[in-house]
Amino acid sequence: MLAREILQRVREIQVRTGRQVADVLAGEYVSVFKGRGIEFDEVRPYVPGDDVRSIDWNVTARTGEPFVKRYVEERQLTLMLMADVSASQDFGSAHRSKREATAELCALLAFSASRNDDKVGLTLFHGDVEQYIPARKGQKHALRVVREVLAHGEAPGDADERPARAGIAARMRAGWPGRRPPRTPRQATDIARAMEFLLSVNRRRTICFVVSDFLDEGWERSLVMANQRHDVIAVLVTDPRELELANAGLVALRDAESGRSRLYDTGSAAFRRAVEQAAAERVRDVERRMRSAGIDFIHIDAAGSVVDPLVRFFRMRERRSRR
Repeated sequence: MLAREILQRVREIQVRTGRQVADVLAGEYVSVFKGRGIEFDEVRPYVPGDDVRSIDWNVTARTGEPFVKRYVEERQLTLMLMADVSASQDFGSAHRSKREATAELCALLAFSASRNDDKVGLTLFHGDVEQYIPARKGQKHALRVVREVLAHGEAPGDADERPARAGIAARMRAGWPGRRPPRTPRQATDIARAMEFLLSVNRRRTICFVVSDFLDEGWERSLVMANQRHDVIAVLVTDPRELELANAGLVALRDAESGRSRLYDTGSAAFRRAVEQAAAERVRDVERRMRSAGIDFIHIDAAGSVVDPLVRFFRMRERRSRR
């Protein structure tokens, strides 16, 4: 996309998701993602009727007058969006690609966070970690998050992105995040590498949405480790044509991540059925592995609604928290 088209697409997403956040998600987000509890604010003189359990005995002993501790709710949260921008995410058979569906989901979450004065950050990854935007507050920052998901690889980054990219490059030169053999960055998906990066840059607990088509292996251990420190939610994005082939006769299909091409006879009902069964089993397998690892799971169809699966997830989390 050209820069003009990207800006237009961002505005469209802002208008559509802005209404959805206001009308549908506002209460859901707050009810599911709560603050970390209460934190100490100050001490103040004791007033008759105060709970004696809140008396600060150390201050009371020093001053000779009774003082109580005052606490406030620690509401502010940090939301980290981990968006897969590998080559397979560019595929789309309907009105939007998997990457555009990812951008719309990120917009819904970013604007919900901004509306509640929470911080939101972004990590773009493929075979490597491509870009990291530290968490900040504000509507303008939320718009930037959406723009970067859509514009990745289309235009040079802003000046304030360069330190983050330089820091990533330095980590790479230093051997971070391990001795895994190199992969072709733009084509591959390496979720484990992205999770290792998350753990290296976010020490405090965050709510982390990992949005990917999960065309990768060996990610379970890294997600489990990240979930021990953070609240990790896995979002699988698929396209209808990945789950159901059309009868188009003999076609050449290319794997976006490996680059390999092969001829397939989509006119064969047996072939289409085998592909569809394998695709459906992959989705079930990803969900099964997430559930067994204790990681929440959302499945999004790039051609369908992004809001409905998110609302179902919020309501599921709320019901679970009441038990």
